[in-house]
Amino acid sequence: MEQPIQVRHNAVTCRYQAMVDGHLSVCEYEIKGGRMNFTHTVVPPELRGRGMAELLVRAALADARQAGQKIVPQCSYVAKFIERNKEYQDLLA
Repeated sequence: MEQPIQVRHNAVTCRYQAMVDGHLSVCEYEIKGGRMNFTHTVVPPELRGRGMAELLVRAALADARQAGQKIVPQCSYVAKFIERNKEYQDLLA
């Protein structure tokens, strides 16, 4: 049975990350003007099609919601994800 993928928040590097099969996927952000600006989501080719980007973004948005943080989706993946998942639109700055 496959282990569930663990997403970790690395506050030092301002990213959410997951290591799978020796490959690192990340969702990066910056805090500017009291907002969480999502800048990049990167999934290595070896892990594409496994829902990695979605796992990272869901974890990041859940933390933003819990912290009462507004977000700016500069990353095209995050922007499209929020467009498709209306329950996160209240987080938009």
